[in-house]
Amino acid sequence: MTIRERRRAETRTTIQRHAIRLFVDRGYDATTVNDVAVAAGVSAMTVYRHFATKEDLVLYDEFDQVAAATITELPADEPLVVRIARTLAATYDQAIADREFHLARLRLMISTAALRARHLDSQYATQEALVTALCAGSEDPALEFQARAAASACLGVLHIAVLRWAAEDGRPDLRTLFEEAFTATFGHAF
Repeated sequence: MTIRERRRAETRTTIQRHAIRLFVDRGYDATTVNDVAVAAGVSAMTVYRHFATKEDLVLYDEFDQVAAATITELPADEPLVVRIARTLAATYDQAIADREFHLARLRLMISTAALRARHLDSQYATQEALVTALCAGSEDPALEFQARAAASACLGVLHIAVLRWAAEDGRPDLRTLFEEAFTATFGHAF
């Protein structure tokens, strides 16, 4: 990563952290992008350069890119749902390294109507990233259909685990919740 890319990432992180804090303290609807800019010590234009919409201040992460890269490293001979579940678990483990920040983001996504709708779009983007990675170099429509079905099912299972994790204030181990939900759904562990 170049110095410029690192600074850009640091600015994006700073802006997002201030946004999450303000949204939690004041409420999502009561906080403006200008409020976020002032708190982060940047201009509103800088906020919009890093986040195209107000919703992106909460929803932005690199989950899709990390998941797509991770899934290509797993053995191709494993069942699709197992590969996808392992990918999602590993990616989520990285994503929630900062538990309190991630928990605050999730609570905002759950409690704010505009964010719930966009969160579903985000899940679709994750599904597409996984399908694209799994089907790279293949023209087989059956593989694409299977990958899409498996990714959608695994994301649904993860979503249920994440909702419970957030409802229980992040106390239970998220990976364990995901494994339990996966086993309940598919009849076996991943």
